[in-house]
Amino acid sequence: MKENFYEEQGGYDAFIAAVREDYDRPEKVVYRVVKRAVDMVGAFGGLLLLLPLLPFIVAMIKLESSGPVLFGQVRVGRRGQLFRCLKFRSMSLDAEHRKLELEHLNEATGAAFKIKDDPRITGVGRFLRRSSLDEFPQLWNVLRGEMSVVGPRPQIPSEVAEYTPEQARRLLAKPGLTCLWQVSGRSHLDFEEWMELDQEYVRKRGLAYEVGIILRTLPAVIDRKGAY
Repeated sequence: MKENFYEEQGGYDAFIAAVREDYDRPEKVVYRVVKRAVDMVGAFGGLLLLLPLLPFIVAMIKLESSGPVLFGQVRVGRRGQLFRCLKFRSMSLDAEHRKLELEHLNEATGAAFKIKDDPRITGVGRFLRRSSLDEFPQLWNVLRGEMSVVGPRPQIPSEVAEYTPEQARRLLAKPGLTCLWQVSGRSHLDFEEWMELDQEYVRKRGLAYEVGIILRTLPAVIDRKGAY
């Protein structure tokens, strides 16, 4: 999937041209090489850790409801590139069709959709989300180079369509499995706070800074604050 989300808007660079100062600096070769190496090692290591759990996760999903184990959804990546983001299915099969009828229950602000007690989430799905196990298949997206270990969480095109040019700065970086938002409260933060944290990451990104985010991720997953 190679389409660019901003093609009909004059291109991503044109969209944020007026507000990308101090954000779109050239990445050093060492940073790019080491970051990709960390992504590859982290993804392979994570998939190996997942293998013993895979039969149990598959069985739990299948026993509770019929349908595919994996759920793929189009998300917006770096500079507007679209890709199919993978997750273990945590919702009922008609979840996408029911979104419109549940719009009035949306608890998120801005360009996001979140319901704490979302009726579309299955029992097993709630456990997978609370433990962040639902996101393990995205390690495959990391191996493919569509995502990174650290980077802003990818959103769907309809949500990105509502971005201001300032908020679109977050798309200067490749989306990731974990980020400042992930380790700072996740869904307990409002949309503006989320976008500000992502812009902070894009502005400060570097090897030492990203190692700090990785080290904060495990405690955040265990604490499960804002995970739903």
